[in-house]
Amino acid sequence: MSETNSNTHKQKMKELQAAQAKRRRELTDPERGLVLVHTGNGKGKSSSAFGVIARALGWGQKVAVVQFIKGKWKTGEKQFFARFPDLVDWHVMGDGFTWDTQDKDRDIEAAEKALSKAGELITSGDYALVVLDEINIALRYEYLTPAKAIEVLEGRGDTRIILTGRDAKPELIDYADTVTEMAEIKHAYHAGIRAQQGIDF
Repeated sequence: MSETNSNTHKQKMKELQAAQAKRRRELTDPERGLVLVHTGNGKGKSSSAFGVIARALGWGQKVAVVQFIKGKWKTGEKQFFARFPDLVDWHVMGDGFTWDTQDKDRDIEAAEKALSKAGELITSGDYALVVLDEINIALRYEYLTPAKAIEVLEGRGDTRIILTGRDAKPELIDYADTVTEMAEIKHAYHAGIRAQQGIDF
């Protein structure tokens, strides 16, 4: 890189640094816990939420997970976070994937129980973070209503909430502070490759 290009680059970076510093000074803390939505048709929605759990644990913060759809099957994340019994409370409330139960009344009952448990955890004030894993699926199939979900979220105080699952309802997207959409570009499943331990579960 020539000296002219180097100086131009340095000047641009100084300007960017000053702009970022000004922006940080203007930021404020929220008056209540943030609500994040991880949605989209790509992989990584729950995995991203579990990464945020790891971040919270790094600060010694207490976390709860409520799984709305996934059943009792063994997963790597559940086994890993079981190593932190004093900091992580994990509640598997679903009966499995919707195509496994084939019983809408049973699915509605399970989703309502999961939402009730989520409400207890959220309003307790005991948790820095509560993950509502696959709640968007329960909403998509109308096992729950967006209004009921938002009513539970309203009791969060300082607790941060992450909602995962594809096809997030517009009401939840509007309500959330941060929304991330995972887009599928390519998936091994479509090439006939079964789910892999340590990657998919």
